[in-house]
Amino acid sequence: MFRFDALNYPDRSRRTVVYAREGMIASTQPLASQAGLEILKKGGNAVDAAVASAAALTVLEPNSNSIGGDAFSLLWNGGKLHGLNASGPAPSKISLDKLSRRGFSSMPRFGWMPVTVPGLPAAWAELSSRFGSLPFEELFKPAVNYAENGFPVSPVISKFWKVFYDKYASQLKGEEFEEWFKTFAPDGRAPYPGEIIKMPDHANTLKLIARTKSESFYRGELAEKIDQFSRRYGGFLTGDDLAGYEPQWVSPIRVNYRGYDIWELPPNGQGLITLIALSILKDFDFTAQDITAYHRQIEALKLAFVDGLNYITDYEHLPVKVEKYLSEDYIQKRRAEMTDRALMPRNEDPEGSETVYLACADGEGNMISYIQSHFQNFGSGLVVPGTGIVLQNRGLSFSTCKEHPNSLEGGKKSYHTIIPGFITEGGLPLGPFGVMGSYMQPQGHLQVLMNMIDFNLNPQAALDAPRWRWTGDKNIVIEKDFNKKIARSLSHRGHNVNVDLDESNFGRGQIILKDRQSGVLIGGTEPRADSQIAVW
Repeated sequence: MFRFDALNYPDRSRRTVVYAREGMIASTQPLASQAGLEILKKGGNAVDAAVASAAALTVLEPNSNSIGGDAFSLLWNGGKLHGLNASGPAPSKISLDKLSRRGFSSMPRFGWMPVTVPGLPAAWAELSSRFGSLPFEELFKPAVNYAENGFPVSPVISKFWKVFYDKYASQLKGEEFEEWFKTFAPDGRAPYPGEIIKMPDHANTLKLIARTKSESFYRGELAEKIDQFSRRYGGFLTGDDLAGYEPQWVSPIRVNYRGYDIWELPPNGQGLITLIALSILKDFDFTAQDITAYHRQIEALKLAFVDGLNYITDYEHLPVKVEKYLSEDYIQKRRAEMTDRALMPRNEDPEGSETVYLACADGEGNMISYIQSHFQNFGSGLVVPGTGIVLQNRGLSFSTCKEHPNSLEGGKKSYHTIIPGFITEGGLPLGPFGVMGSYMQPQGHLQVLMNMIDFNLNPQAALDAPRWRWTGDKNIVIEKDFNKKIARSLSHRGHNVNVDLDESNFGRGQIILKDRQSGVLIGGTEPRADSQIAVW
């Protein structure tokens, strides 16, 4: 078990670590956390609570996730860790040639071209069917209540809602985007902090999903509306694509780091990047958060990211097996490339996007690490008329280079940024963790894990600690309260270091750990968001 001091905080700590016994749920929205807690108190388990909170988040934080997005999960149940990949493929009829004939040389951010099959509603139904204890419809009551009767918009979400509205007002031109403005800016503006917002279309859609156990989304009324919308504006997504979709149960992958097994999902997710970086670092001894520790973190992460950005794609299309990247021979070769100077890796540009992550645990030992997203900003900018469903733009991650492993193909899943994490020790669960934020996610995973394991910070302090983010080449951005002496030393080693004043670019995380002797749950939540831990 971790040996941290409950009062061991960095200088900028904003919250205190939270303890509970019967249940705990940590999310970016207080009302979403309360939705999960409500379900726990009704006799639901951690999976029930996670689905309830996840459904509520599609209402409470619509800039970050939607019913039309994807989801991934790692969950501990029955003495075993289970992995769910609920990401959707590209429409079966899309291709690089068709994209080119439409006038696109790269994947566009908005409109129908980057739309992939949504996996999120299927994830909810699958998790509930296999591991839930309460009726499926019961899980949606909090979300429907928020959508139908209104909720006050939280401060951080109000800020980003306005940012995206201002962008979309100038960028989204065309009849197909009108529904976005009707749904999210009916008064011709973004909502103010604390303003009560109602989403009747979301409420009706969530009721239909709840009543049909998500069948309506893939083979019923909602599927028909999506299909009609796509046909009307020349999209490739069809009713057949929806009807043929099923989420996949997969075997999680892991590495052992200083006695702890760190678990991620296999590709098409990017969790492999975190595991490669940890494997490179495990033979070094870190005793303090000093220049050497930060330099090696950054260099290991860059090496891992070069591999990930060039090879991660749909599992069935991987050019090299996952085991190769985690083999000792390969890791030693990568480790040998590190020096005391900043490396120049292949030029890539890991940028940010919107996602929500939550962690939940109950008093019976069930624990879940859950993440969902519609990718960048408000997804594709397309809202299915009369439903509130924002269609994701996950196809933006595809390469348009035919020779690239992650090249666009019909029916293929793209490189996926959202990754849940989990920690075990000696075959027993310690708990879920995650840091959302597109390409910041494996970087955030690496940093919070080392904060806890190497530097003995408790979960809240591990999340509070100032972060860095690699943005390509030798470029590093740091938070404004990052240690200035270490920042200067990184510059002396060849890193191009700049301060980023927007703390949202450094990810948003949640952590829940369980003390195996007492059964006490220990939680930390993200200070860079409207986050809250609800406990029982």
